Parts: sequence; structure tokens; C-alpha cells
Amino acid sequence: MASHLSTKTLLVFLSILFLPLTRAFTVIMSDSGAPSALVDGPQTGFSMNKNGARTEPHEQEAVYDIMRATGNDWATDIPDVCRGRWHGIECMPDKDNVYHIVSLMFGALSDDTAFPTCDPVRSYISQSITKLPHIRTLFFYRCFSYNPQPIPVFLGQLGPTLQTLVLRENGHVGPIPSELGNLTRLKVLDLHKNNLNGSIPVSLGRITGLRSLDLSGNKLTGSIHSLSFPVLNVLDLNQNLLMGSIPSSLGTCNSLIKIDFSHNRLTGPIPDSIDGLKELILMDLSYNRFSSPFPISIRNLNSLQALILKGNPMRSTTIPDDSFDGMKGLMILILSNMNLYGPIPKSLGKLPNIRVLHLEGNHFNGSVPLNFKDLKHLSELRLNDNQLSGPLPFGREMVWKMKRKLRLYNNSGLCYNANSGFEDGSDPSFDSGIGLCETSPPGSARSVQHLSTIHGDGPGTINGSSTGAVHKASGFVRLLQITAFLVYILPFIVTSE
Repeated sequence: MASHLSTKTLLVFLSILFLPLTRAFTVIMSDSGAPSALVDGPQTGFSMNKNGARTEPHEQEAVYDIMRATGNDWATDIPDVCRGRWHGIECMPDKDNVYHIVSLMFGALSDDTAFPTCDPVRSYISQSITKLPHIRTLFFYRCFSYNPQPIPVFLGQLGPTLQTLVLRENGHVGPIPSELGNLTRLKVLDLHKNNLNGSIPVSLGRITGLRSLDLSGNKLTGSIHSLSFPVLNVLDLNQNLLMGSIPSSLGTCNSLIKIDFSHNRLTGPIPDSIDGLKELILMDLSYNRFSSPFPISIRNLNSLQALILKGNPMRSTTIPDDSFDGMKGLMILILSNMNLYGPIPKSLGKLPNIRVLHLEGNHFNGSVPLNFKDLKHLSELRLNDNQLSGPLPFGREMVWKMKRKLRLYNNSGLCYNANSGFEDGSDPSFDSGIGLCETSPPGSARSVQHLSTIHGDGPGTINGSSTGAVHKASGFVRLLQITAFLVYILPFIVTSE
């Protein structure tokens, strides 16, 4: 989806998309669930003091095993892992000033991170992880790409303290172990972009304190089970092979900020129960097989800022005129290629904060609602490949602001008024794909000139209209226009080469 948006749109969308994840990736969560024996905050290292602070010996040996398993043999030369001061390990002291391992992170997220890297050929997850009784965060990123392996079932033994488990882009294969359901204190579970298959374990439903669940980018099959996650903020299941319908219990997850079920094989209508998701900011259900009717319950999602439903065949569905009433915060709406019919709902013209509106590839007919002229923040509009007609209601300012982000081609009856700004020649690469509305004298037929609908044609190229009289003597004019265009653009082409 993002590849079809402009750069500015993409940045807005990504900020909405990843803001919840940024919160969720806080490595050490609230201390409300911390073992009472630990005091102070996590530390990446410490200095020996007169009280003889030291790392718990059994945990230190476990860390050595884990480091060797990831190809980091150098770590065994460090006499005290909590004093090593490398990023990727965090320790906390207990009341006796003995330090315990609370966080381990592997894999370079970027050039700015200094987490220990993994040897992609021979790395594996050591069972010695189970010897870290205070571990809260476990993070492996791109560690086993060339040594595919299942997610170890023994990770389910980390239940008492583990709050964040991230196994991201590791090439893991096989099913998600049902034993992960034993991690009842977990707040973040991220298995994004592996090669996991099978169904989503029912046992994950026992982790009722989850705040972020990301199983996207795998090959998971089966249906989405009943959901009961009262504090869940992020639910991402995109790019899998999931089937069946969205369970109505989704509406009970009323803390959700982001839902992404895109690129699956989900069917049936979108449940009305989603109107209970009052905190929802982003919902992406694109590229599934959802059917009619159009989910009018979305108008109750007052916090929603991005709604992407494109690529769902809605079976000749019309959108009720009031479907978007009350959605004052909506900024991005993508309803492309959904087999939608009828007029464009007037409630779309009442979205005061809409920035991006994609309605292309449907069967909308009639005119563009007059209140579209009131969409002052609109920066990208796609109405192409529909059956729209009549003049556009936009003024010169809106046309100039959108320019190439305004797509109108393949609407045989759509046209623009002379004072709309479409004929401004400041941007020779802009081709709206429609022509000037021309009203003939009383008693004669109305004619419309249409600009070329082929991308890349110059703005002076004109196709034939319904009235031959307009173009009968236009051959010489065309030649002059083409010549003038070439004289104008040729120096830029030569210079660029």
C-alpha cells in the first residue's frame, strides 16, 4: 500500500503506523510487574564499589553460553558481563547488591546501534536463556537468516518475568509454539517477517496483558480466534494466509490504536462490533475478500485517522451518503478498486482534516460533490477510472496545490471550468486527464474537450471530443502546440543527458 502513496503521504502514514510500536518497543516496561527482589533501574554496567557489587555467577555463565551460541565468543573474555558496558545487556541489582540480567538484545537495527550481532550461518538460541530468572526483555533481529530453525519451545519457560519477546526477521520456520501462551506477563510479542506456518495458537489468548501483538509477514493459516485483549494497542497480522471472518470479539479490544489485517484471505462482512474501538487511529483491511455491505459502523470511530480498505471486492456495493459523518479526525482514506457503485457520498466532503483520498478503480457515477471544494487540507485525490461526469467543484488554489497528485483520467464525462486553474501552464508535466467544459449556444448539444488520458503526454495534446466542429480545423493548431512544446522541453532533455 505505501508504495502507491506520495512521499509526504507516506511519511504521515508511517508516523501513524509506527507511533504505537515505538511505545511498545520500550525495552523495560513498567516496574509494576518487576520482581520485588530487584531495586533501582536497569543499568548497562557498573563499577565495583566497596560493597563488592557483582553479577550473579550462574547468570553470568548463562550469558556466556548465549553469546557463544550467537557467534560472540569474545564475550567470554569479559570477567563480569554487567561491567562490560556493551549495548544489548541490561542488569539490575537486588537488595544484596548482586546484579541480575534483565535484558538481552542481539542484531544490528541500524548503524547507530551497538547490540551484539549474530553469525547468520551458525547462530541459534541457547537453552541457557532459561537460567536467567529475572529476564524481562529478549530481542533477536536478523540472527538466523541462513540457519533456519523453529522457535524453541523452551522460551515458554520464561513466563514469570518476561515482558518483551521480539524474534523479528530471523527466518524462523515451523509453527508458533503453543508454549508461548505460558508467558502470561508478556506485554510485547513480535514475530514479524519470519517463515512461520500453521495456525495462530489459541493459547496466546491467555496473555491478556498484551499491548502489542505482531505476527505479520509469515505464512500463518486458519482463522482468527476469539480475541480478548483489554489493553492491546497494536494488532498486526498482515501478509499471512489467514481465512474466515473477523471475530465480533474484536470490538471488545477497546484499547486498540492500530489494526492491520491487510493482505490475507479474510471473508465476510466487516463486523459492526468495530464501533466499540473508540481509540483506534489506523485500520488497514486492504487486499482481502471482504464482501458487502459497506461497514457503516466505521462512522462511530471518532479517533480514526487512517482507513485503508482497498482491494476488497464489495460486490457492487453502494456507500450510504452518511457513512463518514462524524469522522472529524480522518486524514487518509483509501477505497480503491472495491467495485463500489453509485454516487460519491456527500459525507466525504465533510471531512475537515482529510489529506489523502483515493477512490479510483470503482464505478462511481454522477458528479463530484460540491462540498469537495471545502476540503482545504486535501493534498492528494484520485478519482480516476470511474464513471463520473460534470464539472469539478475545485477552485484554482486546490488544483495548484495538488497538481500531479490529482488523478482524474478515464472519466468520460468529467470536465473543468475555465476559471478552475487547470489551464495554468506553470507545470508542463501536469496532465489532469480531463478537458474543459464548453457550453454551446442554447438549443445545441454541450461539448467537452478532453485532455489525453495517457500518462506522459504533453499538456498540449488533445483527443477528439463528441463535436467534430471543435476539432475540424485543429490539425495546424496541434502542430504548433507540439512544436512549441518540443522547443520548450528539448533544451532540458539535452541538458539532463
